Amino acid sequence: MPAPARPAPDRATSLLDEAAGITETALERFLPGETVEPVRLHRAMRYSVFAGGKRLRPALALSAFRMVQSARSRPAGSPGDHERLLAAMASVELLHTYTLIHDDLPAMDDDDLRRGRPTCHRAFDEATAILAGDALQCLAFGTAALVGLQAVLVLSAAAGSLGVVGGQQDDCDATAHWQRRLADPATPLHQDAALIAALERIHRRKTAALISASCQLGAMAAGCDEATRERLGAFGEAIGLAFQIADDILDQTATSHDLGKTAGKDAAQGKLTYVAVYGLEAAHRQATAHLDQALLALAGDSPHADALVELAGFVVRRRN
Repeated sequence: MPAPARPAPDRATSLLDEAAGITETALERFLPGETVEPVRLHRAMRYSVFAGGKRLRPALALSAFRMVQSARSRPAGSPGDHERLLAAMASVELLHTYTLIHDDLPAMDDDDLRRGRPTCHRAFDEATAILAGDALQCLAFGTAALVGLQAVLVLSAAAGSLGVVGGQQDDCDATAHWQRRLADPATPLHQDAALIAALERIHRRKTAALISASCQLGAMAAGCDEATRERLGAFGEAIGLAFQIADDILDQTATSHDLGKTAGKDAAQGKLTYVAVYGLEAAHRQATAHLDQALLALAGDSPHADALVELAGFVVRRRN
């Protein structure tokens, strides 16, 4: 069966806007208010969570939820389905925000700008930022538990040493090796098997794992079967890789104003990226190849997967 057709460029924005509205409601439900003690901690958590952003991960959860409901001819769903959906959308965004706070810390990427305003450790202080990230991670797992035990297992796998945290460690380790490798031009970078393996491992763990989990949690909130969950997980991993490659490209081609974060930071810090290894043109081709792989994963789910197809296209063509 052929893959779904490539998406038109405008509907994804509407999907993201709709998901953002639902996500705001869900996040307000689960986050403590800013006057709850300890006030500084809760203000820091809310500062980062409500800083805006694309809300791509909750949008994927929402679209996966609707795909499963549509395939089962249950578009309206039950009140229990809706509550699980809100928990799924909130949990993946809470976890994502924790990763951003910690990623920006001086010990990691040491960034001053996130989503167009000062990073959490700049707006508050480093200790508060660390604690805000810790608290958001805990809250994410507690919220995922409202979806079900399997959701907690999926989210924890995406977050831990074989997921985001492991990817961050790989990223830290790779930087020093990568800088040494640049001084040894004997083998072309794109032919260095060990280098390519490290690059892909970083992307799969640091970015693709949580995007894959987002698709899975949305599907689980609608009561999907195991085969559907695995299929959506494969779709999410493929677009997660495409997303990170697009991010590498934008770091080189976009402005800080467009990105809402410091442009050119990867190159300045000597990071191992797809652009650094392959160049811009080949990196574009790699992103498109992963998009094609994602669409093939959903080939058997048309026409119920239209929203996911739209979001997959957005991942590659986005400008921030």
